[in-house]
Amino acid sequence: MGEDLDSMSLKDLQNLEQQLDSALKLIRSRKNQLMHESISELQKKERAILEENNMLTKKIKEKDKIVEQQGEWHQQTNQVSTSTSFLLQPHQCLNMGGNYQDEAAEARRNNELDLNLDSLYPLFNMNKHL
Repeated sequence: MGEDLDSMSLKDLQNLEQQLDSALKLIRSRKNQLMHESISELQKKERAILEENNMLTKKIKEKDKIVEQQGEWHQQTNQVSTSTSFLLQPHQCLNMGGNYQDEAAEARRNNELDLNLDSLYPLFNMNKHL
């Protein structure tokens, strides 16, 4: 602790100084070794994190590409369905007699339904005849 140094000879003091220097060198060497090991471990962790980051970035790009392709597919499907909807709609065809099928159907409906104002307004109808 430095209390009994007065009774030591010069040679003993030099020997003690040498022992302290050796111990200090060992401590510094061990400290440097631990720091290098720690740095090495941190570098390994850094490489692993960078590799994982690259892998995740690649996965995100692949998923973005799939989503983009699905969007394009949906867009193409909508374009195809819009362009084919013309084909799916019933079109008017001519009968041999020259009437459209829709017109014939409409005439049948009109014959079945009596849509005149006479049934709704009998007084109006009576005034017309007077």
